[in-house]
Amino acid sequence: MHELSLCQNIIDQLTDLAKLHDAVAVARIEVRVGALSGVEAQLLRNAFTLIQAGTIAETAELITEETAPRVTCRTCGAESETLPNNLSCPVCGNLDTKLIDGYELILARVELVRNED
Repeated sequence: MHELSLCQNIIDQLTDLAKLHDAVAVARIEVRVGALSGVEAQLLRNAFTLIQAGTIAETAELITEETAPRVTCRTCGAESETLPNNLSCPVCGNLDTKLIDGYELILARVELVRNED
């Protein structure tokens, strides 16, 4: 399950962010998961609960936002959301499209807890 290694990478990033901002904990993490990223959002959440123990994010809430594929049509110029198994242009039906969203795995937002001294 490669989601465990992805979660370890997220924890490493969170640890670095916490140090940079003098934070004592991470309260909330939002991750954007593209439908074509090869990452299952539910498996990522499950893996995170396993790996967060004893880390800066031990009590953090992980929120995943799943994003649909978006394409730009090289023929008609339309930018549209499409299905993961059909990357043709929903406007004109052309197959000559460029994928612009839906393949990403992005640490989109982090809420840190700072020491109130």
